[in-house]
Amino acid sequence: MPTSRRKFLSSSLSAGIALCGCQTVTAQSNARRAPVVIGGQRVTTVDMHAHLLVPDVWPLLEPYEQAEADIGGFLRSPMAERLTSIEQRLETMDRQAIDIQVLTLHFQHQHDWAEVELAQPLVRLLNEQMAEEVARSPERLIGMGAVSLQHPELAAEQVTYAVRELGLRGIMMTTTIGDEEISAERFDPFWRRAEQLGAVVFIHPEGFPQGGGRFAGAGALGNTIGMPLDTTVALSHMIFSGFLDRFPNIKIVASHGGGFLPSYIGRSDNCHARTAGCQQMQKRPSDYLRQFYYDTLVYSADNLAHLINEVGADRLVLGTDYPFPIASQDPVGDALAVGNLSDDELKAILGGTALSLLEVNL
Repeated sequence: MPTSRRKFLSSSLSAGIALCGCQTVTAQSNARRAPVVIGGQRVTTVDMHAHLLVPDVWPLLEPYEQAEADIGGFLRSPMAERLTSIEQRLETMDRQAIDIQVLTLHFQHQHDWAEVELAQPLVRLLNEQMAEEVARSPERLIGMGAVSLQHPELAAEQVTYAVRELGLRGIMMTTTIGDEEISAERFDPFWRRAEQLGAVVFIHPEGFPQGGGRFAGAGALGNTIGMPLDTTVALSHMIFSGFLDRFPNIKIVASHGGGFLPSYIGRSDNCHARTAGCQQMQKRPSDYLRQFYYDTLVYSADNLAHLINEVGADRLVLGTDYPFPIASQDPVGDALAVGNLSDDELKAILGGTALSLLEVNL
């Protein structure tokens, strides 16, 4: 057997061969792609953490001072091309053996300060542009839209239009709206509609701006620590506030492996066992972990194995964070590098769970 599945995969995908568990995995040789086959079955691989930028919204935003800080400078950055080029996107997918990419809007597109007169046309344009992008390569791309959660009733209408009229599979949102957690009861009209629609909600952090000066200095801590911390806080509020009891069937995908929460959930359970302030929900904190889904973007086989141990292989979906420098360059290899996974577990992680969650029939 090869020294490691990851090493073997990286050296052999171009030749059309890979190995998984105790069974043979083959990849059919192709000039552009190396489809993954596990145990004799072709597996559709799905990346659920990939971003899209929509520059066409700038004319709507430009009159507003806040917009420049939100996204104006970023629209002029070199990264903007990577976020808008379908050619570069498909080339990367081919190189990584990714069959389908689920597009989520770049998190800086959520302008939670926007009043209704801006929020309504802005989100409509974002969602319609997302649908147009998917239509350019429908066999390779699936779209997720946006909502103006600061206006809960409007957000309920927006997710309905996105799913029923545009064919999007859900929406992306950040962890807070102004100073409010997205799990606050004020936002229930949106969450109720999303649950009814079966819409997937992909939660992406903004970097925990409350870290302030403590994130200054070496280490790019606003990203390396702030991003997963932001997700951790949001999910913790969903658990402890009783949000997940109100919406037990909501489909939430947490980026970056759910942040730090799955790795330190025992401390939350301890609080629940000993402190009245941690007992507002119906179950232990750890019992809620399987009400979320998580992407695989945790950067090592050991970390991924631990996440699987905590939440179950069936709650994971591939995620790259395309096209940012911090992105995984080998998402399929990330999963194959984890030892002791069955073929069924690997099939679920590589794409089966994502397709089921998104209600996509191929």
